[in-house]
Amino acid sequence: MVTVNLGMLHYVLDHVYGAFMHRTKLSPPFFSRGWGGTKLDLLEKMIRQLFPDAAGQNWPPSLIQPIWRTVWETRTACLREGVFRTPCDDQIMSALPPESHTARVAFLVPKSVPPQKMACVVHLAGTGDHSFERRLRLGGPLLKENIATMVLESPFYGQRRPLLQRGAKLLCVSDLLLLGRVTIEEARSLLYWLEHNQGFGKMGICGLSMGGVHAAMTGSLHPTPVATLPFLSPHSAVVAFCEGILKHGTAWEVLREDLQAQSASMTLEEVKERMRNVLSLTDVTRFPVPKNPNAVIFVAATDDGYIPKHSVLELQKAWPGSEVRWVTGGHVSSFILHNGEFRRAIVDGLNRLQWKDNPL
Repeated sequence: MVTVNLGMLHYVLDHVYGAFMHRTKLSPPFFSRGWGGTKLDLLEKMIRQLFPDAAGQNWPPSLIQPIWRTVWETRTACLREGVFRTPCDDQIMSALPPESHTARVAFLVPKSVPPQKMACVVHLAGTGDHSFERRLRLGGPLLKENIATMVLESPFYGQRRPLLQRGAKLLCVSDLLLLGRVTIEEARSLLYWLEHNQGFGKMGICGLSMGGVHAAMTGSLHPTPVATLPFLSPHSAVVAFCEGILKHGTAWEVLREDLQAQSASMTLEEVKERMRNVLSLTDVTRFPVPKNPNAVIFVAATDDGYIPKHSVLELQKAWPGSEVRWVTGGHVSSFILHNGEFRRAIVDGLNRLQWKDNPL
């Protein structure tokens, strides 16, 4: 009986936090500027190019050349921050706000062993994660396991946030697709740089919530086995914006008016159906099964108000051989309390990979 009550408490906490963040007038809703017009059409077309038939054509990715500065260095570890021009093509660059053209990363590396005897995990940002700190705290204790951490600041977030955007509240639906597409391109280029330029012996990619969706997509498209570790993640953004708590923080009326300006009058349900169709492009189950599904570990919460259980299980079903681990809690409480479980999944996922045969 106590477990049931605790579970309900976690679920209620998600809804209280969600109501505070998304139903109050303290911040604007998501997509307060509408769908994004012609940008949305462009993005829908370009995201379809990521799917299985075209996946092989996009490799190797564009080379990046990060410029580094050392933040701190000790006898055993070093933290550097770097910048590089986002490796996207001209069409994407023209759609991307100028503030997002330069990618920012933090790179935490142990100094005790050469890279070929080390692993490195790229950490992608969850919704509202505007800084490096939370992900560096997650990766920091892994230094003693000889695991380096590369943290990518998302486009539209942190120092890459457009001037008119408040917090994480993206202005247009097209921005959500753009954020995903650019994050995947940058993460793929980082994995390639870490493997071929730095010579790391094993690679992984992880992310929490939205970052987990992007990690799953990136891991799925990678031509060689990488540990793929989505934490508290849905199988698609449809779940987050049409089923979970974020549906209360979406500017449905603005989206309806935007569509009505282009065509006949629309019901709210028709607007939501249009949203489902657009966001179905983010459905990870449509992506290829990763090269080593045994190195895919999902960590999900038992009482998540943002991500229903069926969404996690759909991913596991689509990727036979992958593992789901459950932690007790909601989305918000697990985010705070279960870093140990996330770290264990990172270590276990990497342990299921072979070391590279030919280190640099």
